[in-house]
Amino acid sequence: VQLQASGGGLVQAGDSLRLSCTASGRTFSRYHMGWFRLTPGKEREFVTAISSGGRVYYRPSVKGRFTISRDNAKNTLYLEMNSLEPEDTAVYYCALAEPRSDWRGYYYTVGAYDYWGQGTLVTVSS
Repeated sequence: VQLQASGGGLVQAGDSLRLSCTASGRTFSRYHMGWFRLTPGKEREFVTAISSGGRVYYRPSVKGRFTISRDNAKNTLYLEMNSLEPEDTAVYYCALAEPRSDWRGYYYTVGAYDYWGQGTLVTVSS
């Protein structure tokens, strides 16, 4: 499986960005997907996830500002980010999880995912 993330960039606080993650090599619709982010000095942290059935989960600090979605026909995962804050500055990674039935119990952990994209940098200036 290969995951290709794109859409990062430099924006100002309050702006919006949409990240995309295209998957190849698998039947995309079967898999759970997630977005994580990494900032210097911190561990990779959960941002949002979407199950194969479309159930969504969000980190509290992004709920209401970020929206995760998927287009199974295009094998693509999206992250719409609105009202961006300097604290959102990070490298964002998309991730794919095998369709394990217990994924919902630990979707917010790095270990729940089997494949990772290369990351795309989002920088939000104040």
